[in-house]
Amino acid sequence: MPLLDRFSLSNQVALVTGAGRGIGRAIALAYAEAGADIVCAARTLADVEAVAEEVRALGRRALAVSCDVNDADQRGAAVSAAIETFGRLTHLVNNAGGAGPNDPLKMSAARFEEVLRFNVSSAYALTQLCVPHMREAGGGNIVNITSGAARYAQPHFSAYGAAKAALTQLTRLLAQDFAPQVRVNAIAPGPILTAALDRALPADMRDGMIRNTPLQCLGQPEDIAAAALYLASPASAWVTGKIIEVDGGAESSVWPG
Repeated sequence: MPLLDRFSLSNQVALVTGAGRGIGRAIALAYAEAGADIVCAARTLADVEAVAEEVRALGRRALAVSCDVNDADQRGAAVSAAIETFGRLTHLVNNAGGAGPNDPLKMSAARFEEVLRFNVSSAYALTQLCVPHMREAGGGNIVNITSGAARYAQPHFSAYGAAKAALTQLTRLLAQDFAPQVRVNAIAPGPILTAALDRALPADMRDGMIRNTPLQCLGQPEDIAAAALYLASPASAWVTGKIIEVDGGAESSVWPG
């Protein structure tokens, strides 16, 4: 097989959560460019409908579904819609997640658990739903989007950092459970300049993030999408249970991590 052909996702079907904007949108479009049909899932239906139109403009089929990954019924409905529309499901990208800084003396235990559910439990539950369909299709692939915050030691990130560290280790463990039919890997982004972040980021914070990055610039969503395409494609056929750090060489962070 020619080397570039190993990056093809032809005739594959991918469910991407948080696909309405930023990293999720970039991954959905990258997978579509590589030949996959895409189920675009996010809480805001208008956002994923717009991304689905972009996927169709690339010549692939797309389905937009409103899905809050914290809601079990909506998770199940998204997977069911994928099967009903495309007849199979081969790829899952657990991209939805996030949390802001927290004061560990003020954040309640209940709120802490909400952060874990959003970033870890939802990915676990979606994996449970998708893996049987992947096995029926003859194999599959899961990419989890974790964060550099999983390994940084910094103040005010005990909730988010712990959640992403848990997702990181969950990736390694599930790779052992589902091999060889389903590969499970993750990407740990450093600071990524999404459109929303660009509007909200104070200049001094941006400068601090750049100073902490050896490559002296912030990442773009497409940087994460390129790594996700590698992990999803036959090019990485001998890779599972691994975390790819895409962070400009950063070994520390200023929020957001």
